[in-house]
Amino acid sequence: MGHMSEDRTKERVASTAWWPKWEQELSEYINTCERCQKANRKHGKKYGLLQHIEESKHPWETINMDLVTGVVPGRKENYNACLIIVDRFSNSMRCLPCHKEDTAMDTDLLFWNNIISTCGFPKIIISDRDPKFTTHLNFGPTCMTCLAPRLHFPQLTIQKQMA
Repeated sequence: MGHMSEDRTKERVASTAWWPKWEQELSEYINTCERCQKANRKHGKKYGLLQHIEESKHPWETINMDLVTGVVPGRKENYNACLIIVDRFSNSMRCLPCHKEDTAMDTDLLFWNNIISTCGFPKIIISDRDPKFTTHLNFGPTCMTCLAPRLHFPQLTIQKQMA
């Protein structure tokens, strides 16, 4: 047996019954009703369309990049985040300790010093479009124009989430 909307259900119950905190209990019941949770359409933004990602033919040509926060601080530098970069060709992963408070410029410098300087420029960067990856001049639009990497596929993040 189902129920009507919260307001109509409250009207109906109010005309036939009463108990302490009945409105609060009724609201909680309706908001957690398993049948309603399954039947009601979810609200919010629609998901983007998945796009095919071509297989990389060379190491460090296509990379996945994500910033993981909530890392337990360690060492004297007290790093509390990690920039994870995965090469899609070899599945090689680099974990670069950082601070979640780092600016886009700090993230840019970390990327240049640890990836571009050793592996070269990636053609494709797959990320969740964290502002730290897209706002700084050398990492964002200017870099994309000069160096032609493309930031795309916001619905896909690091391969670690598939493992």
